[in-house]
Amino acid sequence: MRLRPSPRPAAAPRPRPRSLAAQLFVVQIVIVTAVVAGGAVLAYLFTASRAEAAARRQVEATARAVADAPTVRQAALGPDPSAVLQPYAEQVKADSGVDFVTVMDTGGLRWTHPDPAQIGKPFLGHIAPALAGRTFFETYTGTLGPSVRVVTPVYDDQHRVTALVSAGITVDSIGRQLRDPLTALVAVAVGALALGGLGTYLVGARLRRHTYGMGAAELSHLYEYHQATLHSVREGLVLLDARHRVVLCNDAARELLGLKGELDGRSIAELGLPDSLVRTVLAPEAAHDELHLTAERVVVLNTSPIGTGPDQGMGQVLTLRDHTELQALTGELDTVRGFADALGAQAHEAANRLHAVVSLIELGRHQQAVEFATAELALAQQLTDKVVAAVTEPVLAALLLGKAAQAAERGVDLVLTEDSRIDDGVLPPGLSPRDLVTLLGNLIDNAVDAAIENAARRAPEVRVTARIDDGELLLRVADSGTGIEPEAAAEVFRRGWTTKQHGRGLGLALVAQTARRNGGTVEVGRTDGAVLTVRLPVEVAVG
Repeated sequence: MRLRPSPRPAAAPRPRPRSLAAQLFVVQIVIVTAVVAGGAVLAYLFTASRAEAAARRQVEATARAVADAPTVRQAALGPDPSAVLQPYAEQVKADSGVDFVTVMDTGGLRWTHPDPAQIGKPFLGHIAPALAGRTFFETYTGTLGPSVRVVTPVYDDQHRVTALVSAGITVDSIGRQLRDPLTALVAVAVGALALGGLGTYLVGARLRRHTYGMGAAELSHLYEYHQATLHSVREGLVLLDARHRVVLCNDAARELLGLKGELDGRSIAELGLPDSLVRTVLAPEAAHDELHLTAERVVVLNTSPIGTGPDQGMGQVLTLRDHTELQALTGELDTVRGFADALGAQAHEAANRLHAVVSLIELGRHQQAVEFATAELALAQQLTDKVVAAVTEPVLAALLLGKAAQAAERGVDLVLTEDSRIDDGVLPPGLSPRDLVTLLGNLIDNAVDAAIENAARRAPEVRVTARIDDGELLLRVADSGTGIEPEAAAEVFRRGWTTKQHGRGLGLALVAQTARRNGGTVEVGRTDGAVLTVRLPVEVAVG
């Protein structure tokens, strides 16, 4: 018979650690209990001390009054002091509220006592200090039990001690006097404990809601995960409070916005960000996939309020995505698409011309066919030769040829000025081909659009200048459009500024951003139309 191994018992689930709110509740209950108990003990000790002091004053006053009474002084010298003093002592005891008044001779034999059977017996306690003429206190156990007492001498006319008087209050009587205050004290302590416990419970319940019942270790781990996640994601994340002050800014956001130094507590308006981005953040409505330009990047911004319901309005969350590369690729794609359209149009025109040449040949007009074909080739080759002769930089030459073809397709004459000259290898080392396309491509595109809009008044023309001027790369584009008004010159490079009906106002903003990133400048001028000039340092290799 084959034995099967007995299944291993399932591991008991680990108990969840006590939540932070529960731990604080226990600590607070212990503290409140200790404080209330300590206060109650101190109050009891203080009350007991006050009660004993009051008893001492009471018995002292009673004993002195009895010792000074003429009746007592005379009876002490009489033949039967007890007969006179016993009723007197009982009356004083009843009137003063003490538990006993004992009058005795100098030998300590009692003349009075609350228990008549004790009369004539020795006094239980010390009398030597009183015989010496001093009034003194003591707590002593006598026939009535422990008591707080005072013993004082009785003097005759010659100031000799003739008798002693002792008055006292038992400890039980003092305890009975404390019973009512102690009951009230206990009631107050219990009430304070209950109130403190209730308050602690309410605070703990509120804390439990805000911490979602998690313990200290869980909150610590959650914070560590939170920090690690925020600083590892590639998207920029900025948290703002209700007054638009920075609460958190992760590493990606710092890089995208070009922020440095301490940011916590600073207003979003104080960080030197573009005005359009700040206005979007301060606007009451949320932003979705808005495009903004910073000093060196193109970012996509989304904003969202923090909190829901009654907690709404606690602040904002800003998310930022780097759109620089994508925007550059989009620009390049637009350029390529334009080239493709131009090539398609040229292919269509070439086909038409080829048909014309074939038709001339079929008609036997060979000389006219040759003249027609060579004339068309000369026109096409003329622009190519001019560009290649003046600009030996391959990227710039290809860009100019492509833009010339696009412009021609749209009926615009693109002219390269006679003073243009760019040799291969003289461009700034940090100027990437993509940046060159962004700069000159956007300038030419805007110029072509402006020339077409003013075509009813002037023949559409765009003039391009590209040369090295005093150690700088100069790129100048002039158009035959209506020009840019002087008061608008400062606004043309702002994102969103456009004169086109369906424009986005992004091209010239990208030109300005790219020029700044490469250490250059952009200027706006005006002749018959708009003139935009970009200057980039050739010696400085910045990217």
